[in-house]
Amino acid sequence: MEEKLTDQELARRAKLAKYQELGVDPYGQKFERTDTAKSVHEKCDSKTDEELEANHVYVTLAGRIMSLRRMGKASFMNIKDVTGSMQVYIGIDVVGEEAYNIFKLADIGDIVGVYGRVMRTRTGEMTVRCEKYTHLTKSLRPLPEKFHGLTDVEERYRHRYVDLIMNDEARKIALARPKVIRAIQNYCDSQGFTEVETSVLSPILGGASARPFITHHNALNKDFYLRIATEISLKKLIVGGLERVYEIGRLFRNEGMDTKHNPEFTTIELYQAYGDLQDMRHLCENLFREVALKVCGTTNIPYGDKTLDLGKPFGWKSMVEVVKEATGVDFSKSMSYEDALALAKKHGVVIEKHMNTVGHIINAFFDQKCDPYLQEPTFVHSYPIEVSPLTKKMKDNPLFTDRFELFIGGMEYGNAYSELNDPIDQKERFEKQLEAKKLGDEEASEMDEDFLEALEYGMPPTGGIGIGIDRFVMLMTNQTSIREVILFPCMRDSNK
Repeated sequence: MEEKLTDQELARRAKLAKYQELGVDPYGQKFERTDTAKSVHEKCDSKTDEELEANHVYVTLAGRIMSLRRMGKASFMNIKDVTGSMQVYIGIDVVGEEAYNIFKLADIGDIVGVYGRVMRTRTGEMTVRCEKYTHLTKSLRPLPEKFHGLTDVEERYRHRYVDLIMNDEARKIALARPKVIRAIQNYCDSQGFTEVETSVLSPILGGASARPFITHHNALNKDFYLRIATEISLKKLIVGGLERVYEIGRLFRNEGMDTKHNPEFTTIELYQAYGDLQDMRHLCENLFREVALKVCGTTNIPYGDKTLDLGKPFGWKSMVEVVKEATGVDFSKSMSYEDALALAKKHGVVIEKHMNTVGHIINAFFDQKCDPYLQEPTFVHSYPIEVSPLTKKMKDNPLFTDRFELFIGGMEYGNAYSELNDPIDQKERFEKQLEAKKLGDEEASEMDEDFLEALEYGMPPTGGIGIGIDRFVMLMTNQTSIREVILFPCMRDSNK
């Protein structure tokens, strides 16, 4: 069904012919600008009115009209570019009747160019006195008046382009994200790591526990997974002698969506030959400090209703310690599966069919009960072997693995291992994952024969870590929803 146009939209379309009658292309041509709103303020804010009057500063700006105040033969408008806003004064006595007639067709939302002299108004506002006006693009839809204040925030995400026009905070986040990524890259490069790229299509489900997206390769007549992790490929590069590698890239997990999860997300995975979990701990802690300094200018960053001090040492607690603090249940003591199952029932912890060991139950307690107890930056270490199929066993307790996850504000940011490099042990772990898959665990890994073959050539002892970039950006920009930091998040269909 064809969309019915509003009166405003009809009026704007009617102006297209009027532009053409005046010899103006409603959708413009290339426009050379010399300045931005920010650069004008930087040049002129410190100048007195007398200095501006005596030493004329001429600028050429382009941007979107965000407000219009017409007063007959003279008008004011505010135009916005990527750096900010600038007031413009335009008078028929300066630009001439022909240009002013073109200007009179302007609407809020149009994109225009102006050339003129910088001045201050009597109210002290920095203003460009327009001497040449150029229409660049007609906006056929009016901008919403209260888009930033929408109660249905999903409309902002569905129409991100409007969100970026109307919402300065959204624009600030969009510009901060590449700064975070660049700071991460610079830090990793400074530590001797090489950035690489690996395939998004994978014939094997592995590298993490997650439900995949499946696609079909027509030329090979074979199904592939969109990768759920870059781990396996990067470890093969370690086998091949690239001793320090990292990849920043997209991963895809066919799972639920909420304020912390998007099915398509960005991570960095990093691997260091001859390293271990402690190397990853120090690298991770230093990385968070370095990025905070580069992006925020300080290691004391606001997050929610508190200030996080990333400059002090992060906490270091075992999973069973955290579970005991949160629930009072002490899994450091030996117990039977039946006893652990009874404790889960008592504490309302949901146990699924494939969770058939004490280790599974410990992890279920942690997943379901412990997030609120991990507000300050904390490394939670020593994960059960059942949920860590790619990780070395702990030397002093083979029921647990040499693994940590970093939690801040009750949310997980990173996952690190002393990587399992024993191909025989790795094959046994894969076999246990296959058993779990038969019991209904849709996130269990598959047998990866090619990876096992790579390990048989010998992978040095290695430390590895994965960190969620989207959540990292959330932390650096003080956002509580992952959809605020992804320009085009996955969305349900609109009811409209």
